Amino acid sequence: MSSTRTVIVTGASSGIGLGLARAFLARGYNVVGNARSPERLAEAAASLGHGERFVGVAGDIADPATAAQLVEQAIARFGQVDVLVNNAGFFLPKPFVDYSAAELESLLQTNLKGVVYASQAVARHMIERRQGHIINISASVALQPNLAVPAALPVLIKGGINQMTRALALELSPFNIQVNAVAPGIIDTPMHDPAHRAFLDGLQPAGRVGRIEDIADAVLYLAGADFTTGVVLPVDGGMSSGKW
Repeated sequence: MSSTRTVIVTGASSGIGLGLARAFLARGYNVVGNARSPERLAEAAASLGHGERFVGVAGDIADPATAAQLVEQAIARFGQVDVLVNNAGFFLPKPFVDYSAAELESLLQTNLKGVVYASQAVARHMIERRQGHIINISASVALQPNLAVPAALPVLIKGGINQMTRALALELSPFNIQVNAVAPGIIDTPMHDPAHRAFLDGLQPAGRVGRIEDIADAVLYLAGADFTTGVVLPVDGGMSSGKW
């Protein structure tokens, strides 16, 4: 086993996932990054540098075979998996009655099944080692729904991830595995149109959207927190504190 810690980050080719990969590399970790597109993953790897400490594994995280390959590649290259960050996912806000069957299926595939399959594959390895951290990226709106951002289906799925986080934290505690979640508010990523910035800034009591670095700081804390488990940590400028 290597003395250098290894993390798997899903959805690592852009946005928060790319920022997490960069933050873990800067902290000295080995990183195994996943994304659906081989081309975008190659671009991300080139932008990150640290070629010897970053391995890209392309594939749909909603496929159990991709999750298994992530663990296999991590062990083959670096000897173990110390941290899993279930970051892959997308946010689709719209009125509840307007969601299509195809949209529901897509949300379930990536936002739910991707978390389940990756967590199962990594947990089997961590149970054998009797140590590890699983960190789920949830959403602030799953803690405090917002009339200005109708998103009942993402709330349904991310709310389920929050409850799974707590249940899995208890189940895996005897194996010295910590399971936590980070619930971001609105974060400044390429998915947001700059023309909507003033509106988005106004959705947080803090008066601004979050930075990717804000999420990375929280994830890095949880990756090293051995006496914290079953926590859903809001990083949202106060957005989930209640009505304001």
